[in-house]
Formats: sequence, structure tokens, C-alpha cells
Amino acid sequence: MPDPTPDLASFATALADELPGTWLSEHTQHQRHTGQSARAEDLWDMNLLAHALAEHTLDQDAVLTREDGMRLYVIARPRRGEEFLIGALAPAGIAPEAFRGVREPDGIAVEDDPFTAAEEVVVDLLPRYDKALAQVRHHADRIAAAQPPDLVVITLSGRDFHVTKPERADAARILIDNGCTYDQTRNVFVLPGEDTARQAQAIQNAAAQLDRLGIGVSIRPAPARPALDTTPPPPPSPITATARAR
Repeated sequence: MPDPTPDLASFATALADELPGTWLSEHTQHQRHTGQSARAEDLWDMNLLAHALAEHTLDQDAVLTREDGMRLYVIARPRRGEEFLIGALAPAGIAPEAFRGVREPDGIAVEDDPFTAAEEVVVDLLPRYDKALAQVRHHADRIAAAQPPDLVVITLSGRDFHVTKPERADAARILIDNGCTYDQTRNVFVLPGEDTARQAQAIQNAAAQLDRLGIGVSIRPAPARPALDTTPPPPPSPITATARAR
């Protein structure tokens, strides 16, 4: 007779109450395997939980989220009645390159007792999770520092300003909201200069808003026109008579 499935929802709620800090438990019943696949993408584990998700179809799971965003993943251990697996979910919004060389904070197996399970999480899992997370964030900061900052170049063209088209859609929206129109032919945004005071204010507003996105602004003068050639033309070459042979 197969082992009975433990009450995951109740266990996760009780575990969240026992862990230090403020944790929110979210229990999900999956109707399709796609829900499990979505969880697997964030799973930060190469041991018990990774094997469980790869080899078994799970119909439910729970995510515990701490107030600072740290997340724990909880499932009933397949084929083991009255046992659970608790692991880490990777932080969101960090480039995959930052995880290279960082050992996964592999999850743990616990009995169906939220009190002792909380102790094991605090003593075993959370310290390794904190260490791995600190390493990943350090790598992410180093990667970000090595990358050139985003830059928008504004060039004066006659009375208008031409602004290079930014890659980010939110940056382009800032330019449009501040009076720029997109010129598809030249692939630039144009800020007309009929009202120079209004034009200057628009540039200041756009620069401040772009700065909040981490995008710099460089204002450059119009390209210098080539000077007129005032050098007098060279004198005509003298015509030399050539004697013909008789």
C-alpha cells in the first residue's frame, strides 16, 4: 500500500510561522505539468529537489517568501510518506552569468514536523542560501560595473536636436513624452527648436528621467562644417613647343 501523501498546505503554513522573520506561504495545486516546469526554472538545486522534479509529476507545491524576497520551495517527497523536501529558489532579475562558479544551496529532506523542520532550515539551508546569494550578487555587481553604461547622444542640427534612438522602450517613451518625434529615415528622435526655452526645458526633463533609469545623456555640438577653400588656383602649366622631326 503506498504511503499516504502528507498535508503540504498545512505543513508549509506552519513552517512559515516557525521560521525567523516574516514569511508568506503560497500553496498551489497544479492541474498540468506546465506549472511544475515553471517552478523548475527557478529551482536552485542540483540534488534532491532537482531529481524529484525531473523524475516525478507533482500535483502541488508551496513557496515561502520572506519579506526581503528570499524564497523557499516545499514539496512532498515522492514515494516517502510523511517527508518533505525544502529547497531554495534563485533570485529573480539577475543575469545567468552571475551564477557561474557558485555552488547551489541544495535542499534538504525533513520529517512532517514543522518545528524541527524550521530548525533544520535555519541551521543548514539558510546559511548556505545566504552564502550563495551573496556570491551571486557580488558577481552581478562586477558584471554590471564592467559593462559600458547606456548612453543617449543629443546633437544640435540647425535649430533642432537629434537624439540617438535608445534600445530600451521605456527610454524611448521618455523622449516622446518630452516632445521628441521619431524620424524613421534617419533613425533618430527629433526635438524641434521653434521655442528654444521650451526645448531646453524638455532636454533637462528628459535627462533627469533617463538618469533614473541609469541612462546617461551626452550633448554634443553640431559637426563643424569644412572651411571654404580660399587657396588660389595654381597657375596654368606652360605650354612647351615640341619640335617635330623632319
